[in-house]
Amino acid sequence: MFKEVVTDVFFDLDHTLWDFEKNSAITFGKILLENKLDIELEDFLKVYIPINLEYWKLFREEKITKEELRFYRLKKAFDTLEYKVQNQLVHKLSDDYIAHLSSFNHLFPNAIEILEYLKPNYQLHIITNGFQAVQERKLKNSNIRDYFSYVVDSEMAGVKKPNPEIFKMALHKANTIPKKSIMIGDSIEADILGAKAVGFHTLHFNTHNESRHDYCDMIYDLNEIKKYL
Repeated sequence: MFKEVVTDVFFDLDHTLWDFEKNSAITFGKILLENKLDIELEDFLKVYIPINLEYWKLFREEKITKEELRFYRLKKAFDTLEYKVQNQLVHKLSDDYIAHLSSFNHLFPNAIEILEYLKPNYQLHIITNGFQAVQERKLKNSNIRDYFSYVVDSEMAGVKKPNPEIFKMALHKANTIPKKSIMIGDSIEADILGAKAVGFHTLHFNTHNESRHDYCDMIYDLNEIKKYL
């Protein structure tokens, strides 16, 4: 569908190539145990995951800082579970989480296969709202950094998806234009609507079991990209 027009493929990283929820769960299993917190991982994740998404939305909207994101998503999770944790320990858990998260490297099924498929024919790039040092470690530890010509993150751009400026920076670095570019990501708000507003083609990788929509085509497995590119 896009083979004749697209030269540059832009991916989101978390929830699109890098299996954030799986790696995050392993990390929490490690740090909850190491810090001797008597709490079931499954119970914790059930409340933490939606809270984390809520706080990332606030962060994208510039309503909270990076430090507030990292602290309050944990604090609110423990408060919701009515499990008392001192603020000092919440800060330590936040630091431990960031320190260990990028050491795990589970990718979504067929991530390597689709990158191998695309690499000979397209320039590949990353546009991510994640933090620069953490995202670079994720890419390197999961052995996919070399597939990408440019990695543009929100710290580098000074704004977060869906702000058009981060997409414009990525286009400038890649020396390409929107009509020759496609954005593939999991977030309707940040990836799909953000990129469409700048003129990108888009493809929604639905990792959150969201309802059908008319913004663009939707895929459930990365291998389905082969139908489009």
